[in-house]
Amino acid sequence: MASPFLGEFLGTMTLIVLGDGIVAGALLKKSKGEGAGWIAITAGWAFAVLAGIFVANATGSPDAHLNPAVTVAGAVSSGDFSKLAVYIPAQMLGAFVGAVIVWLHYLPHWAATPEQDLKLACFCTGPAIRDAKSNWISEIIATFFLILTISALVTNTLGSTGAIPRGVAPYMVGMLVWGIGLSLGGTTGYAINPARDLGPRIAHAVLPIAGKGSSDWGYALIPVAAPVVGAALAGLFVRALGI
Repeated sequence: MASPFLGEFLGTMTLIVLGDGIVAGALLKKSKGEGAGWIAITAGWAFAVLAGIFVANATGSPDAHLNPAVTVAGAVSSGDFSKLAVYIPAQMLGAFVGAVIVWLHYLPHWAATPEQDLKLACFCTGPAIRDAKSNWISEIIATFFLILTISALVTNTLGSTGAIPRGVAPYMVGMLVWGIGLSLGGTTGYAINPARDLGPRIAHAVLPIAGKGSSDWGYALIPVAAPVVGAALAGLFVRALGI
């Protein structure tokens, strides 16, 4: 049954279960992790990326993109767009299902949490200061450096020099996402992944979450489109450099 579609689906689902799971654990009332803070959230997302990569690799996706922005960047840098039609639907569906699982896992805590914004934050990102131009710039920059660094990492891991052992790569990517969260995530919550934001946002909109408010569709374009722009720019840059 292993296939690239299944690998990207299950890998992204795992990413969201553990990633949105740490956010819910830190924000929802009466959770034992309530108040854990930004360091715990960024670390949790790093571990979520690591776990997602391993699951994706084991179930049929050697690329383990887990992120449409990574898929777009790879297509732009290589000129091969054939993976988009398989990877991106799998990533979006996996992110949606992962968010549903998080909702089920924390089921009694939604009613115990009166703040609608905290419940939404367990599913998708939002800006610290709502300024569309600045929010676009933040997501573009963060995604650009995500792709640039992954490209350098893959070159050193799989290239002719093989400077970094292949098995180390997933850990390095996890550390990269942790670093981006700590350094650049304070402005918009570092979506840097259209599936990570859109799939769970849709889940928030359709699930019967106790006391939920708006899914903030007025902001939703930025964490979806800005990472794609940043990824495309990084893909062109990587191609020009020959990385």
